[in-house]
Amino acid sequence: MSDSVRRLHEGRTSKNPKHRILRWLTPPAPLVLNPREPADFPLGRWNLYIGGAGNDTPGYVNIDLFPLPGVNVVCDAHRLPFREDIFTRVECDAVLEHVAEPDVVMREIERVLAPGGFAHIVAPFCHPLHEYPSDYRRFTPAALLRMAGLLEPVAQGWRTGPTATLLLFLIEYGKLWASRPIFRMAIHGVLGWALFPARYLDLLLFRRPEAARLGNHSYLWLRKPPASALD
Repeated sequence: MSDSVRRLHEGRTSKNPKHRILRWLTPPAPLVLNPREPADFPLGRWNLYIGGAGNDTPGYVNIDLFPLPGVNVVCDAHRLPFREDIFTRVECDAVLEHVAEPDVVMREIERVLAPGGFAHIVAPFCHPLHEYPSDYRRFTPAALLRMAGLLEPVAQGWRTGPTATLLLFLIEYGKLWASRPIFRMAIHGVLGWALFPARYLDLLLFRRPEAARLGNHSYLWLRKPPASALD
């Protein structure tokens, strides 16, 4: 496990008083989720969550690269250790930017998804660098669609909007001026608390097609055709 991933998880879950205080001081996320993003596609007996370390994923087999708490199977998403056509739903949330070959991962999702099942893909477009353990690329909505293969798009849009993009970059820009970690943390806290109320402007901008020019994360819901359609 890389040191950056270990520190990230430790900071989120540790009961150490220092980490607890830092979590308490952490400002709200500078983003608001699009309320029009669908979330009611059905779960089945078997569902897969890709890259869910540190997340609460009830009802899912939770996989990740690292043996962290909450992870059921440690594996590489390029080679999923499951038979084909098994999962009713697959969640792949902010993972594709961290994999070396996203097309290969998408084909693995297509392989293990059951006919009639749904895959939920979320990926960044305008977003600062964030390693887990590496960060390779960004995606337009059109790029996600090109990787769909035989999976059929049923819903798409922006999960987080242009205000989130602006606030995230402002915070990261401010932190560039500090050389010591303690000062970067302080700048993150001050700017985060000062700026987060502006995030609600995205509730208005989600309605504007021009917002796609600065969209933060986009989402795509895909459906695997029924078995009869694949014959």
